[in-house]
Amino acid sequence: MKHLSIVVPNGQNNLSSIVGSYKIFTRANAIWSSKGYGELFKIELVGTSKSVDFHDGLFSVKTQKNINEIAQTDLIIIPSLNHNYEQALRENEPLVSWLIRQYKEGSSIVSICTGAFLLASTGLVDGKTCSTHWSVDAEFRQKFPQIDLKTDKLITDEDGICTNGGAFSFLNLIIYLIEKYYDRPTAIYCAKIFQIDMDRSYQSEFRIFNGHKKHSDKEVLEAQVYLESHYQDKISIKDLSDKLHVGRRNFDRRFIKSTGITPLEYLQRVKIEAAKKSLENTRKNINEVMYDVGYSDSKAFRNVFSRITGISPNEYKSKYNKESKK
Repeated sequence: MKHLSIVVPNGQNNLSSIVGSYKIFTRANAIWSSKGYGELFKIELVGTSKSVDFHDGLFSVKTQKNINEIAQTDLIIIPSLNHNYEQALRENEPLVSWLIRQYKEGSSIVSICTGAFLLASTGLVDGKTCSTHWSVDAEFRQKFPQIDLKTDKLITDEDGICTNGGAFSFLNLIIYLIEKYYDRPTAIYCAKIFQIDMDRSYQSEFRIFNGHKKHSDKEVLEAQVYLESHYQDKISIKDLSDKLHVGRRNFDRRFIKSTGITPLEYLQRVKIEAAKKSLENTRKNINEVMYDVGYSDSKAFRNVFSRITGISPNEYKSKYNKESKK
């Protein structure tokens, strides 16, 4: 029998990814047993504390084993963390060392949502792809520049390390793992029981672009404010850098360092975010929305929209605009 360790980190307030992982894997075990194979995984909640409180003590989770009692495990799931990542890493240093040791001894490791911060602190993802919640994209890139962050992807899987996007998309990750370790019929059955859409690949359409402004570069901040205020106009990034008295190459370098993306990509994301809101809340057609956000080439608009959101403007409007369903 394989061993599954669902980690219960100290000082956290996210319960759903622990309970959800436990319930779905437990159901998969039951299905596997009903087929005469026996249980595939021994599932245990593990940590460095006997119990951890969640949501200001409203709930608590009891761990079944201390990590020091586990010599070897096959699969480790790191749940989502709260948003004080520095504190989370400080309070879970022994867990970080244990993760490194287990991976070197052959364990596979999975992180859910912002659990990627704990995983990334091990150094095991350096040079590899990784996903996490889109809202912490810039913060993650600044803290772990050596990792190839792919927040548009719902799931990454490389060299025995899986990561996933945000919030309840962890359900899609668990179904993915059920298929990987059991088989597709078991994954389909679990998806039907828990009513989870299968085979989702991207979290792009759920991203809300706010622009990362928690940095100290005054000129870059000015540029961000300008791009967000004038996105409907025809903007030259060269003219903008001249306006701020910064050389173009240096401007691009500083902008990427502060925000994680180029000035042009920033402008495109501002435009597309405005287009999304218009498609969600107005009766305007695609061309009207396109002109409103400063595009005149319908092919270019649709290409950029699809690249950023993962779906076409028409699909987006159909999915999110109530009026379009009438």
